[in-house]
Amino acid sequence: MTLDLGDGVINMGHGSGGRATAELIEMLFLKHFDNELLRQGNDQAMFEVSAGRMVMSTDSHVISPLFFPGGDIGSLAVHGTINDVAMSGAKPLYLSAGFILEEGFALADLERIVVSMAKAATQAGVKIICGDTKVVEKGKGDGVFINTTGVGVVPKGVNISGDLARPGDVVLISGTVGDHGIAVLSKRENIDFETTIESDSAALHELVAAMVKAVPQIRCLRDPTRGGLAASLNELAKQSGVGMQIKEAAIPLRTEVSAACELLGLDPLYIANEGKLIAICSAEDAGMLLSVMHNHPLAQDAAIIGKVVTDKHQLVQMETAFGGQRLVDWLMADQLPRIC
Repeated sequence: MTLDLGDGVINMGHGSGGRATAELIEMLFLKHFDNELLRQGNDQAMFEVSAGRMVMSTDSHVISPLFFPGGDIGSLAVHGTINDVAMSGAKPLYLSAGFILEEGFALADLERIVVSMAKAATQAGVKIICGDTKVVEKGKGDGVFINTTGVGVVPKGVNISGDLARPGDVVLISGTVGDHGIAVLSKRENIDFETTIESDSAALHELVAAMVKAVPQIRCLRDPTRGGLAASLNELAKQSGVGMQIKEAAIPLRTEVSAACELLGLDPLYIANEGKLIAICSAEDAGMLLSVMHNHPLAQDAAIIGKVVTDKHQLVQMETAFGGQRLVDWLMADQLPRIC
């Protein structure tokens, strides 16, 4: 029996651990993820440990729809975990990939996702070195869920953490906010805008490396995914025991995203991003850091959006475009569920 990647579908046998599973691994996953570590063929991958502090992060991806303008669940799974590792200042090295597949899922769509993952990993210089596949009965999944775990190494002398922000520090964002969430929503709900809004999904580790090289004393980095800019700023304020004061007029926002949010009654501060980062550094380093970010293709719209302040209540507040003050609080639930 051979795998029919044109018209075939996932069946329960593909998760049985038998011949069908072996064919799925060999003819699909190994074919596209191929590297010397994955080729070892063991239940684990053995690799040399680089000097320095190791970083590990894991993420699960349940996005709907699976394919959207600017990306898909495959590239998203790779980018998302690479970025989580990179936010420590680490160089990402390896990924694992776990697939939960629903019976009846088209093998052609699965191959499209795997090819996208392989391309994203190759472009990022990261290897997928181990994985797992499980199959659930039809109706008990939603096509495919992917879990990825990443491993990286932090260079000597780099210490970036969410608890290091200090009053007087400056808050920067690497670009426009809300692109990913609106791109996914437009595809999910078949909403047509005058222009196509694409996800910003991208691997940020090379941008981070350039930033750390120029300003190794960066205090904090965070990628504002679920919960968007608002949730990430609240997380950092709580971790560091400080407050944040940001300016609405300084936050980069695409005109089409702003219009879509206004039309749909959404707040772009709470919408997920998959190719942006927040950076916090001392006021003295802010100019240098912003210049480095502007020179990178993934941060040409970078901006200083606020500052860290003393606040025992650890609040994030925003000066509105009209000159008033607004509390940027946590949301109790997602505005847009299943966007990553």
